[in-house]
Amino acid sequence: MPKPNPNEGAPHAPEPTQADAEHGAIPETGLLGRAIDAFGIVFAIGIIASALILLNEVVLRYGFDRPTIWAHETTIFLCAMAFVYGGLYCVVRNSHIRVVLIYDLVTGRAKRILDAVISLICLFAAGFFAWAAYGMVIKAIFRPGGGIHFETSGSAWDPMFPALLKIFLFVVLCLMVAQFTIMAVTYLRAAFGKGAQQ
Repeated sequence: MPKPNPNEGAPHAPEPTQADAEHGAIPETGLLGRAIDAFGIVFAIGIIASALILLNEVVLRYGFDRPTIWAHETTIFLCAMAFVYGGLYCVVRNSHIRVVLIYDLVTGRAKRILDAVISLICLFAAGFFAWAAYGMVIKAIFRPGGGIHFETSGSAWDPMFPALLKIFLFVVLCLMVAQFTIMAVTYLRAAFGKGAQQ
């Protein structure tokens, strides 16, 4: 008499959909993905802060004829930080743009293999851009002679926002490399691990 399959009839976890992205990081991103998703609120607050700063600038400039020298550069910096982080945020929520001509035709193991291949391609692309960003960071924080000097905007206020933004871009790209690695491993385990669904 054949042994009953313990997995037979057991409910399988549904594959992530666009609707899952609205509720946080997809399970394949692991602990890092959940942390990235939770930290997104900081940059959402930054967008609100930039709007309030611009509103304040309008009141000061046109109501009191006392414009600031820091408002515009600060709002640009806050929005740029949010846009850079937005790419990483979309990765963990599986809400990035993709061409689904082939992707939507496959299911089960084939789809998980395709997810792994996509993650590996993205991993190498993020790694390449991280390497390029590292070169920008070195130029932004070191003088040609080797002394430390953070690149500034060159304006009347002259903040070091350009250097900080380049450093942040490099960090985000490194996190993308780590996140795509986790996702690729998770998808491959799901495709070829014990009890993998065909």
